[in-house]
Amino acid sequence: MANSRLGFLLSFLLSSILIASPALASSDAPFMVAHKKVSLSRLKTGVERVSVTIDLYNEGSATAYDVILNDDGWSQDMFELVSGSTSKTWERLDAGSTASHSFVLESKVKGMFQGSPAVIKFRVTTKAALQEAYSTPILPLDILADRPPEKKFEWAKRLVAKYGSLVSVLSLVSVFIYLVATPSKSSAAKASKKRR
Repeated sequence: MANSRLGFLLSFLLSSILIASPALASSDAPFMVAHKKVSLSRLKTGVERVSVTIDLYNEGSATAYDVILNDDGWSQDMFELVSGSTSKTWERLDAGSTASHSFVLESKVKGMFQGSPAVIKFRVTTKAALQEAYSTPILPLDILADRPPEKKFEWAKRLVAKYGSLVSVLSLVSVFIYLVATPSKSSAAKASKKRR
């Protein structure tokens, strides 16, 4: 019974290795990962700026050549390009390296917008056709949404929530050091009586 289990385990292990070996042999290729981030900022009434940043990472073990980033999913009816460009090219992106691209749009149209992922095309030395990768999608944007005004001490609450525990620990440590480092009044009085 133990031999049959051992035989089954060995045959399973051997077949797993044989199935995985072609995948291991072709792992010498670029693997592109792209993260798309968007932030909104209201300039004045009726105008909102959309800042877009796309970070590109080559997580593979080979260099990607002729890298083309294209993010043309921004409707021209809703957005106007203020600075930068929605596309960017790099001659090469080495294994383990990163690249970043940013541009700014402006919108005067109120409403929801669902953006599409950016498209990354690159060339691999072992293949003739361009390879494609996609960035992470963005959450729906509520352009020029009615936002409640920020309360007076909202910034103080955020600071206390973020740094409150650190401040309390540092305060306790400094009080402890102060108490240990300064002599008490009673020991100072005893020392002065001994001198007389």
